[in-house]
Formats: sequence, structure tokens, C-alpha cells
Amino acid sequence: MVYTSTNALFDEHAYPATTNELIDNYGDEELELADGTETVADALGVLGQETFESAEEARYAVYTGLSSAAIGRVGYSDRDPTPPGCDGQPPVSF
Repeated sequence: MVYTSTNALFDEHAYPATTNELIDNYGDEELELADGTETVADALGVLGQETFESAEEARYAVYTGLSSAAIGRVGYSDRDPTPPGCDGQPPVSF
């Protein structure tokens, strides 16, 4: 979800880096989501103060901080519903 331009920025940044450093440097970067946009500052701002040891850690933090706008279909499951007659328990498969 963190797009190529943000990936490149995080990759080029020197680590370790704090939440505030990343927000100061890249906070205005917009991330396109399934249902709108958010900024890097929006995503990292909800996490509190962290120190990231790598670009990968920073990207995962952004993923973690995204709102429900990043979810395609809220509540969607590709699992079949429990079939009738199973009293709420999934059937046993052998």
C-alpha cells in the first residue's frame, strides 16, 4: 500500500529514524487507499513515538497506522457462511 515514491523515500532515509523524523520529512506524502487518501503523517501519527531500524520497519508502521479507508470491503470474507443445520459450528471435513 505504501506506493513506490514513498518506498523510495523510506529506502533513501538514514536509519535508525524516529516517528517525528519521518513525519517531518515525508508527512505530506499522500497514500492512495481503497476508499480515499491519507498522508504518511496521518498513518504514523496514531502510533506514538517509535524508533525504526530500517525502511521495512517504517513501511510496516505506516501499514499499521492506516485507517479503515485502506480496507476494500469492510466485513467482507471469502469464507463460505456456516451451512444450515450446523448449529453455528463449521462442518467437520475429512
